Amino acid sequence: MTTMTSSLGSDALYLLHEGTQYQSYRFLGSHLEERDAVKGVQFAVWAPNAKQVNVSGSFNGWDGRNHGMTVSDGVWTLFIPGLKEGTLYKYEIITSDDDCYLKSDPYAFSSELRPGTASIVTSLEGYDWQDEAWLAGKTSHQFLQQPLLVYEVHLGSWKRKEDGSFYSYGELADELVDYVVAHGFTHIELMPLMEHPLDKSWGYQITGYYSVTSRFGTPQEFMYLVDRCHQKGIGVIMDWVPAHFCKDAHGLARFDGKPLYEYADSRKGEHPTWGTYIFDYGKPEVHSFLISNALFWMDVYHIDGLRVDAVYSMLTLNFDRTEDDCITNDEGGDENLEGIAFLQKLNAVIFARYPNALMMAEDSSSYPGVTKQVEQGGLGFNYKWNLGFTWNTLDYMKKNQEERSGLEPQLTKSLQQAWDENYILPYAHDEMANQDKSLLGKMSGSDSWQRFANLRVLYAYLIGHPGKKLLFMGSEFGQEQDWDSEAALTWDVLQDREHQQFQHYVKSLNHFYISEKALWERDYAPDGFEGIDFEDTADGLVLFGRKGEGNEDLLMVCNFKPETHEGYRIGVKELGQYEEVFNSDLPEFGGSGVMNEPAQTAEEWSCQNQPYSIQVTIPPLAAVIFKKNQKEG
Repeated sequence: MTTMTSSLGSDALYLLHEGTQYQSYRFLGSHLEERDAVKGVQFAVWAPNAKQVNVSGSFNGWDGRNHGMTVSDGVWTLFIPGLKEGTLYKYEIITSDDDCYLKSDPYAFSSELRPGTASIVTSLEGYDWQDEAWLAGKTSHQFLQQPLLVYEVHLGSWKRKEDGSFYSYGELADELVDYVVAHGFTHIELMPLMEHPLDKSWGYQITGYYSVTSRFGTPQEFMYLVDRCHQKGIGVIMDWVPAHFCKDAHGLARFDGKPLYEYADSRKGEHPTWGTYIFDYGKPEVHSFLISNALFWMDVYHIDGLRVDAVYSMLTLNFDRTEDDCITNDEGGDENLEGIAFLQKLNAVIFARYPNALMMAEDSSSYPGVTKQVEQGGLGFNYKWNLGFTWNTLDYMKKNQEERSGLEPQLTKSLQQAWDENYILPYAHDEMANQDKSLLGKMSGSDSWQRFANLRVLYAYLIGHPGKKLLFMGSEFGQEQDWDSEAALTWDVLQDREHQQFQHYVKSLNHFYISEKALWERDYAPDGFEGIDFEDTADGLVLFGRKGEGNEDLLMVCNFKPETHEGYRIGVKELGQYEEVFNSDLPEFGGSGVMNEPAQTAEEWSCQNQPYSIQVTIPPLAAVIFKKNQKEG
């Protein structure tokens, strides 16, 4: 645990204003201290445009006139004796126009449960971490060559109690973590847990960047959740939102009476669609605030990585703007040069301090080099979400069989571009919400069997495709409805045999993925993949091979049509026995039971540009994976 200090010297202020104060949370905000044998709380807040700042709270009847702060270089400070942990407070900002606003602390470690908006004096020290083995086991860049299978979770709606109330961090540390382990996932990705006023924002419109949300418990209880994940071998990724913040009056918006954290120019400083303010990436103090915040979750809560939301909106000045509202930078382009520089700086700092961090860009743009190192001119992330894969595959799977004919290149395009970046293939929450239907709800089919079969083959294709994987909660058991953030997942569907079988299928496929190095060891090396006959997709088949470091290659066949192919020849490089090691059509998964038993013997029959071939049966709407028996010649 990082020991907190609140020393506010000239060096700390210099670095803050230079944009290189990467642990500003140690001295800004509220900190329990002892001065001259007197215990109390030290307050510090950056508000350079304010005429006066006072501390107002439960201890003075919310009248801050007797607790005025003093200012030095734009930072206001005050030590108040006698205050204890749990004290509610805000900053009383007197503007240059003599207006008075009550503002929550931007650096507060804890905040009131909504609808309350006060900050809470909180200590983050004293938790006894038990994750030493996990931390010692992480090595630089290991995740590129390791399995990465992410379970994306919204804690408020994974499960709820009978009375509709939330599970606590402590309760989730038992039930959720055990569930994730049992189902073969390697990481949990938590949708934003920074304090936010509106549940319906899903956590993406934040007021308390340093406050873990009080909806589910205390900071120490959240530490326990992360700790238990690590003890069980599960990594923890958090969604992080440096692109924009909400306009709620108690938050960062117009913090000291003028634009402070946001751009002053509304053309650069506001998202027209989201109704939010955009961080001013040209301000050094904003750099210190945001980069400190990214590190804070790793320093204090042992978070393994961040999924950075809305990166596309940070790369351009004209994200989601009409042509009439578009603006240009000083060079005449539409790139947000300050936003780009900020992202590069962010990743350079993160990896300098945490070489094994996971930094994931949620980015739908075509900006090149998102996962290229900063010193090579890239943005410096180590992963990028491949949203093109998501949209193309789901668009294909929505179509009925007649409409699919000839559209298989929608599926294979991502295979041909798999090494443009270090991709994560996400089936995430955005695709399941706002009446957009669940994954199962998107599947075409003349009956329930075909819909589940379509989802089985799609998920197998995801597992076989180069790149790491992400699946949104509920998709693993075939939730029928689109996701509702204000209710629990529809766990009752597991009373139905089809959903039980599908959950068993996903669990089995996940564990198969973990066990087979060829599916992840060389994800980002082109020679870890071999395409087979991409030109002939009229029969709905997609065939490819996956290779690991050893001689344990896999051959994958995905059939996206409901016809069985008997006597189908597939080219192979070597003679020997080829065993069916996974089949999505097994009866235990809800399939029709078309299998290849015993192992198939390769013949001296050239096929698909290979000297030998095996003759197999390919089940309908199914994926089959073959592996050469290493015990044979």
